[in-house]
Amino acid sequence: MDLPEGVEYQEFDGEERLATRGEPVYGEPTAEGWRAWDARRSKLGAMYERGMDPGLQDGDRVLYLGAANGTTASHVADVARVVYAVEFAARPMRDLVDVAGTRDALVPLLKDARKPASYGHVVEADLDVLVQDVATRGQARVACANRRFLADDGRLAAVVKARSEDTVRDPEAVFEDALDDLRNEYRVLETKRLDPFHADHLAVVAEPR
Repeated sequence: MDLPEGVEYQEFDGEERLATRGEPVYGEPTAEGWRAWDARRSKLGAMYERGMDPGLQDGDRVLYLGAANGTTASHVADVARVVYAVEFAARPMRDLVDVAGTRDALVPLLKDARKPASYGHVVEADLDVLVQDVATRGQARVACANRRFLADDGRLAAVVKARSEDTVRDPEAVFEDALDDLRNEYRVLETKRLDPFHADHLAVVAEPR
């Protein structure tokens, strides 16, 4: 897999690590303008480490659902032209706003990803990439509801968190149900578990039907 322009492996303290160029955000190591992208704190970073292609390219327009305090969204904003970063909780939103102060491409939105109509007047249509990292039940349904913002040739990079769906069910069963729901709106291109970076997480790359 070829990494997108703006994402490279760089050396930090003698170790090759995934990195983007930008102001540091969460205490990550830096070297000559590059900042390490910690896959253990980023599901999207873990997707790259597992050899997946989330579809992100330099200059893309991105909708990021579940941006939390901006750890991963900051790396995406180092590459993308614009990142609409949706977060439901007020506390991490304060951190996300601070991160946006260092990145013109990052647009924080205090909204519920389950209700795309609430931010439809802000987020443009025909976006290149939809990144989903929400921690709620019905994660696949959230991705389907937000398909409206994605271009027909765009990409979905989603993570299904089994324990957010059901704390006791077998994760494989949870993943199969989520994939069945996703197929209502998407054609699944690739799936991989994110171990050892994130337990009981399934990463999905898909395209709109």
